[in-house]
Amino acid sequence: MELTVASNNRGKIAEYREILEPIGFSVFSQSEKGIHFDVEETGTTFEENALLKARAVHQQTGGWVLSDDSGLQVSALGGAPGIYSARYLGLTTEQERRQAVLSALRGKNDRSARFVCCICLIGPEGKEHFFTGIWDGTIAMEASGENGFGYDPIFVSADSGGHTTASLPISFKETHSHRAMAVSALLAYLKTENS
Repeated sequence: MELTVASNNRGKIAEYREILEPIGFSVFSQSEKGIHFDVEETGTTFEENALLKARAVHQQTGGWVLSDDSGLQVSALGGAPGIYSARYLGLTTEQERRQAVLSALRGKNDRSARFVCCICLIGPEGKEHFFTGIWDGTIAMEASGENGFGYDPIFVSADSGGHTTASLPISFKETHSHRAMAVSALLAYLKTENS
C-alpha cells in the first residue's frame, strides 16, 4: 500500500519510512508524488494544521495520506510558541527562537512546558483519524546539548532525569517524545486495521 506524507522534510520522510514500511506501506514524500505546493497553516490548533495539510495532499492522491503538526507550549507564555514554534516571533534561526523563549521566561517561576504532536491520517475512503502525543516537562535555565534540533536544547522532559533533550542520546527522543507517542497510537490503529 502506498502512503504519502504531506511534507518534503527529508528527515521526517525517513523517520516515517522506518516506522511504516515494516508494516506494509511504501512511503513517499509529496514531491515524489508530483505535489509541489506548500499548504498555508491557517489553523488555530495542531489538529487543524495537520488536517489542512493532509486534506490538500489527499485531494491530489486519493490514497493514504499522513501529516503532522507539532510544537512547544510554554505555560507562562500562554501556550506560546505553540503552533508558531517553527516561526516564533518571525525569527529565522532555531537559536534565536530558543533565546526568545529563555528571555521571555526570565524572572518567571513557572517554567512548565510541553511538546505536542498531532498526526492526521486520511485513508483512501476519505476518513480522517487523529493521533496525539504530549510530552510534559520544563524549560531549562540555559541551552545545553548537541543532539536534536529546535527547542531540544532548552526542553527538560519529566522523564529525562533533569537533562535537556539535546543532552541525551537521540534514541531517547525516538522512544519517549511527543512524536513517538503519537506514532505509537498510529501504529496500534494501523495494525488493528490491517490484521
